[in-house]
Amino acid sequence: MSDIAKIVGKRLRSYRTAQGLSQEKLAERAGLHPTYIGQVERGEKNLTIESLEKITRALDIPVSCVFEKIEGRYEESNYALRAYDLLSRKSSEDRERLYNILMEIEALVQK
Repeated sequence: MSDIAKIVGKRLRSYRTAQGLSQEKLAERAGLHPTYIGQVERGEKNLTIESLEKITRALDIPVSCVFEKIEGRYEESNYALRAYDLLSRKSSEDRERLYNILMEIEALVQK
């Protein structure tokens, strides 16, 4: 499968696990089969727009957040994108705490 299918699948899995949902519960909410959810999350299936909408509605997230910051190929060495992916699935309080930690680290490195 393409890189974008894998990226989208990973992002959907991240949102699902951040909400504490199983694949079965997400599938039930979305009206899809749990096997399909697993295949999508592993990047083995291409999503239809209708299925993507069902999944994002079930996760209560906008469709656009699944595609944010996808620019060309996803490289494992692209730490900025990986950090964005990590932070985007956290609560706003956790994002603020993590940002403050990074700022403290940066200050220590600058000394």
